[in-house]
Amino acid sequence: MPDHNYFSNLIWQIADLLRGPYRPPQYERVMLPMTVLRRFDCVLAPTKAKVLAEHEKRKGSKLEGDALDSHLNKAAGQRFHNHSPLDFEKLKGDPDNIEKHLVSYIKGFSKNVRDIFDFFEFEAEIERMREANILYLVVSKFGDVDLHPNTVPNEQMGLIFENLIRRFNELANETAGDHFTPREVIRLMVSILFIHDDKLLATPGTVRKLLDPACGTGGMLAEAQNYLREHHGAARLYVYGQDYNKRAFATAASDMLMKQVDHNGGGNNVRYGDSFTEDQFAAETFDYFLTNPPFGVDWKKQQKEIQQERDKRGFDGRFGAGLPRVNDGSLLFLQHMVAKFEPVRPAQHKHGSRLAVVFSGSPLFTGGAGSGESDIRKWIIENDWLEAIIALPEQMFYNTGIGTYVWIVTNRKEGRRKGKIQLLDAREVWTAGGSEDNKRSLGDKRRHITASQIAEIVKLYGRQTDGETCKTFDNADFGYTRVTVERPLRLRYQMTLDDKARFLDACPHLLDDVQAIDKALGREPQRDWNAVWSRIEDLLQARKSRWKATELKLFRSVFTQKDPEAEPALLPSPPGRGAGGEGRGAFEPDSDLRDFENVPLKDDIDAYFEREVRPHVPDAWMDRAKDRIGYEINFNRHFYKYTPPRPLEEIDAELKQAEEEIMRLLREVTE
Repeated sequence: MPDHNYFSNLIWQIADLLRGPYRPPQYERVMLPMTVLRRFDCVLAPTKAKVLAEHEKRKGSKLEGDALDSHLNKAAGQRFHNHSPLDFEKLKGDPDNIEKHLVSYIKGFSKNVRDIFDFFEFEAEIERMREANILYLVVSKFGDVDLHPNTVPNEQMGLIFENLIRRFNELANETAGDHFTPREVIRLMVSILFIHDDKLLATPGTVRKLLDPACGTGGMLAEAQNYLREHHGAARLYVYGQDYNKRAFATAASDMLMKQVDHNGGGNNVRYGDSFTEDQFAAETFDYFLTNPPFGVDWKKQQKEIQQERDKRGFDGRFGAGLPRVNDGSLLFLQHMVAKFEPVRPAQHKHGSRLAVVFSGSPLFTGGAGSGESDIRKWIIENDWLEAIIALPEQMFYNTGIGTYVWIVTNRKEGRRKGKIQLLDAREVWTAGGSEDNKRSLGDKRRHITASQIAEIVKLYGRQTDGETCKTFDNADFGYTRVTVERPLRLRYQMTLDDKARFLDACPHLLDDVQAIDKALGREPQRDWNAVWSRIEDLLQARKSRWKATELKLFRSVFTQKDPEAEPALLPSPPGRGAGGEGRGAFEPDSDLRDFENVPLKDDIDAYFEREVRPHVPDAWMDRAKDRIGYEINFNRHFYKYTPPRPLEEIDAELKQAEEEIMRLLREVTE
């Protein structure tokens, strides 16, 4: 029997018919829906007559919609049916009306299949092929491909479709990264996701659920099932996905239907919609999560609804830990998944959850203490859910060359991992080329990881032995206290004619008071604002003048300048606020000199201040009321390798050699 590669190549050859009207990146618009259509046609062939008879029998009855579909599906013996009298063979019999008949044939399917073709927007492609005069040829060629289950079992059909999806996405590499993750990256993630679960998955009758909330074309769902099929044949993994890209969703939904994955009643395990605002799996929990959300996805359109959920429901909703900046929703996906974690209750056969997600570097460190990003990291780490982060090589993805990281998050860490986070640097573990099958670059994808390299990374992960590329830290090693460091405001007072005129323009009614102050204090600069202000207060009291707060504020802003040589200004009453240090009194802080120190959680803050700050700014103090706890994971800091500069002599010798070569070439030109 031919293998899946034979059929993939057969279908791939048909794509050549599209050359001209379609560019290669657009081939998938026709080839994927047509493959689905031909498979369904072959699957339904044995019960076609029975379905047509049942449909005829039900004509005129009150049955319609889902109820009618249910009866006809039963007659078909599948989770879908087609009650059109047409099939591929009959379509080939009327070339002149091929467009009309093909549309009619598709409309004869049950609603779940019709919806898929609506999301494929396939009627537009039918019209386009008709105009290019290739529609009949494409339908005829597909009609010659035997995809009957007796020839191509469900498992093999799944592999054919996965192969085609991968090829077409690689062909369209400029957009593939939006809904397609390189196969080797998925294999690595899946291997680590299930790394500790051999015993659990080997238990007869084990059923587990996996969700990908940004499933794209379903590659992660398919690879997870393939892994379990290879390693734990007795276990059953039910996969679920959601995506808001219409074509990607249609592809994933088709894949599941073709594989006959039925574990959700009606087979509705891949659902369309925005995971942030249209959660199709609300209140459900899952054992595993596997996803590659779009990097730097903007969530401005969903901002209002997300903020409302956070404000109204807090931690009872999905986004209680915090909201990241609006131009990157990566950490929203993380919270969305953690909200669906299974609790750890072995007596109830609930063993907690494990999650593997691909992020760019931004979620590791963007946002300081008190920001949404930092608060989300704090929530994850202080709950001891972050198990590990793996740095992948650059240039691994189709539409970006940036560095990427796999986060492993779980509420059921092994005993040896509790309170710890493993960092694994796999940035130098790669092989040149787009994939093992294709050594050429594919868009921005210029590197791949081989099967043996995946095994090497998984082994390093499992051993958890510290070395050059693997390090384990305490949770607290990534936390810090952001301490506000204040310095006193120092003001020099001086009244000049220009400043006096400026103040009286704004407050002409205070002329007599200002004249009295001018006479009493004189025009010379004075560097002790506290003494100056004390005299002014006494003078105003003696004159029984009461100034408004805005007038007092304006007076100081007009007649004082900051001066590092001046005495520190004291805070106005009430006294005892802020301050710093013995004998200093309550100094008023200078906001321009305010600074911040990130003090590691494991450090004593007072000792750190005396060691790192006081020697440089003796008049500084800490305002501990403004302390904020933050978390960041600076991967490079922990794996930085110092490369000493080359000796100057060596550089000089190279420059001299280059100069001599230039002179030699010039002589050749001029002589």
